[in-house]
Amino acid sequence: MTATITSIAAASAAYVPPPAPVLVSTLPTGAGADVHVYRDTDGSLSSECTGCGEYAWTLRVTREFAQEHAGACRRRPRPLAA
Repeated sequence: MTATITSIAAASAAYVPPPAPVLVSTLPTGAGADVHVYRDTDGSLSSECTGCGEYAWTLRVTREFAQEHAGACRRRPRPLAA
């Protein structure tokens, strides 16, 4: 049996990260936070709330899913990291 050894530097040089998700909409919550809806590279949607921090990604995430969360979330926006 032979072993193949690849250095971390060589492996990371060949790695190309996938494109970033594209922001498709921002929905305000009742407490002043936002739910950001993204289209991912595979065509699915994901959402992230700036209030409670909920991140959602499933094949079932839709704009309506994000609107429902925006309507229900009562957390104020989290402070930005310094």
